Amino acid sequence: MMHSSTLIAPILLLTSVSALPSPATLTPSSKPLPLIIWHGLGDNYAADGLAAVADLATETNPGTFVYQIRLDGDAGSDRTATFFGNTTDQIAQVCADLASHPILSSAPAVNALGFSQGGQFLRGFIERCNVPPVRNLVTFGSQHNGIAEFQACGATDWLCKGAMALLRTNTWSGYVQSHLVPAQYYRSCNTSTGKPTEEYLEHSNFLADINNERAEKNETYAKNLASLEKFVMYLFEDDTTVIPKSSGWFAQVTNLTSGVVEPLRNRTIYKEDWIGLKKLDEKGGLVFKETEGGHMQLTDEVLTDVFKTYYGPVHGKWEDLTVQEEGGQIEL
Repeated sequence: MMHSSTLIAPILLLTSVSALPSPATLTPSSKPLPLIIWHGLGDNYAADGLAAVADLATETNPGTFVYQIRLDGDAGSDRTATFFGNTTDQIAQVCADLASHPILSSAPAVNALGFSQGGQFLRGFIERCNVPPVRNLVTFGSQHNGIAEFQACGATDWLCKGAMALLRTNTWSGYVQSHLVPAQYYRSCNTSTGKPTEEYLEHSNFLADINNERAEKNETYAKNLASLEKFVMYLFEDDTTVIPKSSGWFAQVTNLTSGVVEPLRNRTIYKEDWIGLKKLDEKGGLVFKETEGGHMQLTDEVLTDVFKTYYGPVHGKWEDLTVQEEGGQIEL
């Protein structure tokens, strides 16, 4: 089955101990680490495709608690937040939500899966707060080194069209950089050298910060990202949505006209280890992968391999509390 970018799992019902029939006893239950998922631009946390991904995750690793990150409980408003909002505030909201979640906050660690822009937002979560700590991060078609062009919109997607029209008017204005989400990971470069422009370094609300591109570096960002066990980055072979697609591997196009690509390991961000990628690579934690198809065209086979390889019990079990009673087991 193919999945589009509109990829959620329903929230498990939490039942208090006082509401349970007697007798009941609390017992630990060994399970794979929880999985958090952040969807992409134009998606919402309640999309059918995401529900299918969550189901596949639990089928592959039974007992996995899957949580779909959302910025609003209303699905329509959650989709709107993928276009309009301040990413700094959005990540801070997610940091607070996950740190206070009754299940996620009790786990020793979680695994993370990011689709498109959700991938770099999860990386921002790891760098800025990382509570609960992330064990393995897998991203698909994410814009880790930003985008050089804004994406095309569907003929009747007026929300997308409105956002992109605003983005093109004044990308570096304070209003756009604090209200239009894709503008906050747009990266303007010198067309002949590929080096970032001064206006990007000065005004970028999100990407220039989490990539530690400014003169003053945030050491916590590098420490947190290097603490991952694995950081797996997938590119789509036929991706024409993310421009350049090599952004998904932190590569930089050094000449936009000729399309010459400078791999991550040749870049200063790696050599000087601005965000911990070199340290992570030296311990075998940096993984570059490619898969067939266009942007966010995923097969069950690819996803199942990810779930088995990076999210299985071998990468961490935890003992959460369950209620054992004669009629079965009820989650707290």
